[in-house]
Amino acid sequence: MARLVLFNKPCGVLSQFTDRGTEGSPRATLSDFIDLPGIYPAGRLDRDSEGLLLLTDDGKLQDRIASPRYKAEKTYLVQVEGVPDADAIDALRRGVVLKDGPTRPAQVRQIDPPDLWPRTPPVRYRKSVPDRWLEITITEGRNRQVRRMTAHVGHPTLRLVRWRVGEWTLDGLAPGEWRETRA
Repeated sequence: MARLVLFNKPCGVLSQFTDRGTEGSPRATLSDFIDLPGIYPAGRLDRDSEGLLLLTDDGKLQDRIASPRYKAEKTYLVQVEGVPDADAIDALRRGVVLKDGPTRPAQVRQIDPPDLWPRTPPVRYRKSVPDRWLEITITEGRNRQVRRMTAHVGHPTLRLVRWRVGEWTLDGLAPGEWRETRA
């Protein structure tokens, strides 16, 4: 049976087990949190993003989770700069055209600020610029896609937390915690 690990990746952690970055400034990696041989990330989360990262020892499961051809839904809680109007929300729902082509339509709704853990480092706060939270669900996963989508409609992402991938959620996992579950 395939092993599947749900991990709440903190901000600043690379979605890999080793750091091939510059010498002398080691960055946090998955190996700082998870000591299980033979598992690998099914997809990625940017270093400055947080939340659910799935890891498995099964190549077929890894492909089913990460490959856009399977259209696995990924839900993000996104704090954006400014207050998106109906046109901005509709544009995200229809799909926007990025430099690497059009995105698939997304499910988008404004939400109240979620009850999340404090982020380290904290999100910059500016008294003169309001922010809002969106819940965005996509079925692809291009490089920095959600950040590029919100910037495209004039509302840069301040904080991004992946809450769900397919049927798996972050429920009950604090930053840096992981648990095994059934695939």
